[in-house]
Amino acid sequence: MKANKFLGCLGIIALAASMTACSSDDNSDNTGNGGSQFTGYNKGTDGGLVSSDGILFNEDGSDNPNGTQIGNGNKEFVFKGNTTLKKGTYILKGWVYIADGATLTIEPGTIIKGDKQTEAALIAEPGGKLIARGTKTAPIVFTSEEAPGKRKPGDWGGVILCGKAPNNNGVLAQQIEGGPRTKHGGNDAKDNSGVLEYVRIEFAGYPFEKDKEINGLTLGSVGSGTTIDHVQVSYSNDDSYEWFGGTVNCKYLIAYRGWDDDFDTDNGFSGNVQYGLSVRDSKIADASQSNGFESDNNAGGSTAEPYTSATFSNMTFLGPKTFDANFQNTNDYINGGGMNPENGSSMGKFQAAMHIRRNSRLNCYNSVAIGWPIGLILDNEKGNTQQAATEGLLKLHRIAFAGMDAVGTDFNKVYKDALYDYKTKKTDDTKKSFSSTFFQLPDNGNKVLTWTPLTFAGINSIISASTSVGTSLTASFDEISSNSWFDKVSFVGAFQNGNDWTADWANFDPQNTVY
Repeated sequence: MKANKFLGCLGIIALAASMTACSSDDNSDNTGNGGSQFTGYNKGTDGGLVSSDGILFNEDGSDNPNGTQIGNGNKEFVFKGNTTLKKGTYILKGWVYIADGATLTIEPGTIIKGDKQTEAALIAEPGGKLIARGTKTAPIVFTSEEAPGKRKPGDWGGVILCGKAPNNNGVLAQQIEGGPRTKHGGNDAKDNSGVLEYVRIEFAGYPFEKDKEINGLTLGSVGSGTTIDHVQVSYSNDDSYEWFGGTVNCKYLIAYRGWDDDFDTDNGFSGNVQYGLSVRDSKIADASQSNGFESDNNAGGSTAEPYTSATFSNMTFLGPKTFDANFQNTNDYINGGGMNPENGSSMGKFQAAMHIRRNSRLNCYNSVAIGWPIGLILDNEKGNTQQAATEGLLKLHRIAFAGMDAVGTDFNKVYKDALYDYKTKKTDDTKKSFSSTFFQLPDNGNKVLTWTPLTFAGINSIISASTSVGTSLTASFDEISSNSWFDKVSFVGAFQNGNDWTADWANFDPQNTVY
């Protein structure tokens, strides 16, 4: 009888130990070993790079399905398996490619720190999937490995999704920006590259060459089968978001204190975006001139199809003057304000809330822009963006500009609201710019307002700025009534009074957060 009691106690102890080992807080890897002794990953090569069906390693690069290092530490590494990262904290080393047929799933609440020394980046290639589905109270965070107070833009690479949706450069013919090997593009508009939901990406954009950085979130030919919503990119050392072709639809995007452009669209991006917020740091701008929107059909401004024809609605662009009454658009004033990473990225000036050029046919409705040097640039240097606007192929309706130095100008780095002659490269000061005139056409339903800078106080001041201007207009979706993807709301800008969709998951002080 005593022996039976003793064996029973041993069984209880063993059960308790097994339950502790299975805690969801542990870093563990779904390797499919079925409990058998781990003997190592299946390895190979892919394009001359080491490949593996496992993605977690020890610090020395040895295989470990329970490790906390993503990638084997090489400059470039190819993952070819199907793995779930359990909730925990990991270090990402090198450029880690999720290859065609591979899937990396990340559990809610996971923290992934990008390694600065290896310029870490996570790249889902066409046919590969990144499933990063966080929750409102347990977002997934990609961030700097640096300590609180020491983080800077460009501490690591960034996140890149590539797919097989159309672009205007051909099937697998578009080289992704930033240095990685990946080419993207195809004919499947509904292609699925995975999920980014309740995700933060912080301090990305390491320059692999001078002034050549990976964006915070780069989307190359990503299809509409992909889910992207509730994503915040903070302190990116390049663009916060950039789309190269693709058809993906996105909701609830935040671009917070980025270096270059907030929302950059190129190469035939034709998806939809609703509820987007950009907030600028008045001390951080790029040498190329920082904008809210920057949009091209392609670099040459050709008529290649599909055109860049994305549709945005309920956007809020809070420029450098929104919260800074002392702002000056000079190199002396725009000095990084303690956030300059001194990594070779050049500082510059702020330009426009919207810079649309090179035959882009971008559309924007029901939106707010405050405190930029320029409201709108419809740039006709390459292609014929102005003709597209005149013919109704590019629509900017029910947009409120407040506190702009110039409502519009017609060319990059021209800050005067005067008609620009692209042949003589001079302005006619007796006439308003094409951009200003177009924006204020009565049929467009836009407004131009004054602005008194507010004191920045986090999200409350952000919502207050947006709604105080947005209430000057009433939203309408008449032009896109057949597009069922959009929420047909009545408010203009990213926020409705009393509705803070950033609550719990977003972070407006990532510099000082303890991870």
